[in-house]
Amino acid sequence: MKKIPSQQPTVVALVCAAVVLLFTIPGQAQPQPLPTRHVRDAVANGQAQLIGKLPSTQTLRFDMVLPLRDRAGLQDFVQEVQDPRSPSYHQFLTPQEFTARFGPSQQDWDALVAFAKASGFEIISGNLEGRDLRLTGTVANIEKAFHVTLGLYQDLTENRTFFAVDREPTVELPFQIWHITGLDNDSKPHPLYVKKSDYAKAHGIDPDKVVSHATTGSGPSASFLGSDMRAAYYGGTALTGTGQNIALFEFAGTDLADLSTYYKNVGQTEPYTPTLISTGGYGTSCVDSGSSACDDTEQTLDMTQAMGMAPGSKMLYMYVCGDVLASGSGNISDTACISAMVSTTDAPLSKQISCSWGWTPADPSTLDPYFEQMASQGQNFFAASGDSSAWSSSNEAWPADDANIVSVGGTDLTTSGAAGPWKSETAWADSGGGISPDSIPIPSWQKLSGVITSSNKGSTTLRNGPDVSANANFTYYVCADQTTCTANDYGGTSFAAPMWAGYLALANEQAATNGDTIGYINPIIYPAALTSSYGTYFHDITSGSCGTYSGITGFDLCTGWGSPNTTGIINLLAGSATPSFTLSDSPSSLTVTRGSSGTSTITVTDVNGFSGSVTLAASGLPSGVTAAFGTNPTTGTSVLTLTASSTATTGTSTVTITGTSGSLTATTTLALTVSAAATPNFTIAASPASLTVTQGASGTSTITITSTDGFSSATTLSATGLPTGVTAAFSTNPVTPAANGSVTSTLTLTASSTATTGAATVTITGTSGSLTHSTTIALTVSSTAKNFTLSLSPSSFTIDESGSVSTTLTVTSVNGFHSSVDLSVNEFPSGVSATASANPVTPPANGSVNVTITWSASRRAPTGTTTIELIGTSGSLTNETPVTITVAP
Repeated sequence: MKKIPSQQPTVVALVCAAVVLLFTIPGQAQPQPLPTRHVRDAVANGQAQLIGKLPSTQTLRFDMVLPLRDRAGLQDFVQEVQDPRSPSYHQFLTPQEFTARFGPSQQDWDALVAFAKASGFEIISGNLEGRDLRLTGTVANIEKAFHVTLGLYQDLTENRTFFAVDREPTVELPFQIWHITGLDNDSKPHPLYVKKSDYAKAHGIDPDKVVSHATTGSGPSASFLGSDMRAAYYGGTALTGTGQNIALFEFAGTDLADLSTYYKNVGQTEPYTPTLISTGGYGTSCVDSGSSACDDTEQTLDMTQAMGMAPGSKMLYMYVCGDVLASGSGNISDTACISAMVSTTDAPLSKQISCSWGWTPADPSTLDPYFEQMASQGQNFFAASGDSSAWSSSNEAWPADDANIVSVGGTDLTTSGAAGPWKSETAWADSGGGISPDSIPIPSWQKLSGVITSSNKGSTTLRNGPDVSANANFTYYVCADQTTCTANDYGGTSFAAPMWAGYLALANEQAATNGDTIGYINPIIYPAALTSSYGTYFHDITSGSCGTYSGITGFDLCTGWGSPNTTGIINLLAGSATPSFTLSDSPSSLTVTRGSSGTSTITVTDVNGFSGSVTLAASGLPSGVTAAFGTNPTTGTSVLTLTASSTATTGTSTVTITGTSGSLTATTTLALTVSAAATPNFTIAASPASLTVTQGASGTSTITITSTDGFSSATTLSATGLPTGVTAAFSTNPVTPAANGSVTSTLTLTASSTATTGAATVTITGTSGSLTHSTTIALTVSSTAKNFTLSLSPSSFTIDESGSVSTTLTVTSVNGFHSSVDLSVNEFPSGVSATASANPVTPPANGSVNVTITWSASRRAPTGTTTIELIGTSGSLTNETPVTITVAP
């Protein structure tokens, strides 16, 4: 792991600044109200019964969000960036450019951080680009900092309680805070999919009568896969989402094993492993077990739909900003996800984002600055419109009724066969749609003449939805929760929203080839759908109903403008695909020796129906190198041969291959290295590289001479550094390797009976003319003299006065020793004596024998520690081992 470089001066400066702020902010600022609402209607009007307070020590997650510095300027810019007549048309901003132009100042961000620390809050994460400071704090500190009381209330419609603030918060800062997320848990987050059995139970009907099983899907039981949606709504192969990132907005994590199971079961290759991103400190895993069981049905189906439509997309990023359980309980922070999605702090920017969750914020306008930022950055946010038919005050739509997002409704799709094209489509009975229950004003693009009519029953003053639609019937294959996968059991607009995000990735891929990025699509598709080309863009859904509303000709409040009609919308948004070509080379790097040549295959790949011939040329060649193409011009492949003369300039250079066809050009590059003519040479190696030889014996090592660059000359071997009494002999000497091959010789090292014992380094040298190379062998010569060793266990012990301790002495034979050994000590500590179970002892040849020695201390033995030597004697041989004795009182 690399150490992060220290930046102490900056840290000191920041700390000092923070300290100043800590002491100046409270004295300078009066409590500031916030421009967004936080008090729930049921609390404000007294309908929700107060049943208690949250414990003051309870810890909550919450976010503090800064406002934009110039929101009016941002809204003007969003209009300009969408207007083809404006110089700012499609001049989308990076998150950094956005922050510099419209975001809060660094000073305000630093003041917010200082305020949070002074209030006793713990910082989880956050940054200036996202404007969202993610925190934890106790109820007591939250109430004190924001001048509120956190009460516990009885829900009006469900058997549950929720916490909420009793008044609008105020903050003692010299500027306004935009919003504080997490001051209640009454948002009721829920995924927007439906299980057929639950739908049947709610409507009192047999599940098998809800809908017939799909008969045209390519999944198990003819169920639909994400790839079927690609075939039905796109139908091509050229666009796959190459280079595009897709983002998912989720209130719970996932188990990626479920995604892998899906692809395995349907016999498809998983394109890549999505990246999971925690925002606000929420976990990214989801396991369906125990009291905190989590359900990842929504999260997994979102991935299969987005990746199925855009299998070549660069990456899918799942942003997790909640811990919602299968029971529906849990906490969320919508600003944690949305702020991360407009920033590049956690991941590269995704231009297409899908959200298949519904929830009811205290103030539906809270996320609008972020949605407006997305429009300025070329991002689209697709929101599922819901699965309970017509919108109403009791059937909430948000965020699908927000005026800054693309609302996606549901249809009932039939295809012409497995993985086949679109055949027919009707409105899905449960598709969410209608007039904004949140009283969001009608956007400009819905005010266009012909959008709202008496036939579709839309509002001329409020936002209508959905904008577009796709299949949402109970016809999908789903894997989730580490259990058996299901076919034709789940439906919902949850499937349609990520499918549309994947479809836009195809359009953005095409736009990128035209040097462009697609902006917010609603201002584009609404006027386009009012033209005679409407049918080339959308499948107009003219039958079926969703409660109050029906599928009719043109825009309707069940399906919007309808579902995508192959490449029509893509060409509308991205511009028609221009025929072109690309070049590639294989290999893309070559090493050529002076006087020789190398080849690389150049391939012309047709893009968007290109069918011309391409003339190839090479530039950037080093001096002395020439290029020749096997086929030129070509419509497919051509072999490039690069030839280096004997005097060509050596080194590495970049050769550019250019293809030209009319006004079209494309290039690819090849890294060329020209090396000097090689000199024949050899290497030498020994195996093994270490040997142990006993006096009077020998050992062998194989010496290998390996030819390089065509070397094939006789090589004489020699050995130096031999210990006295050791000789060396080679089985073959000299040796001659084959050109670019190898040859071996066996080296035998023989030690006489009187050879010097110990370790030595023997150097083996190969010599051929002026060439010399060497390698080494670590040689150990061991003695043949007979001997013995002593080992005592334990070798250190404590004896109490008048006590005794037994130890085990091991006498081991070395080199066949088999003689009697007398045991003794150099001296006994005062008052200490010893007895041996046998003395003398004789170990077997190359074996060992154990002797029990009992040590005793008299009553008068003085206390203390003494180390003595235990001695073994056999003739002229003497060996010792130390003994440490402690006498304790």
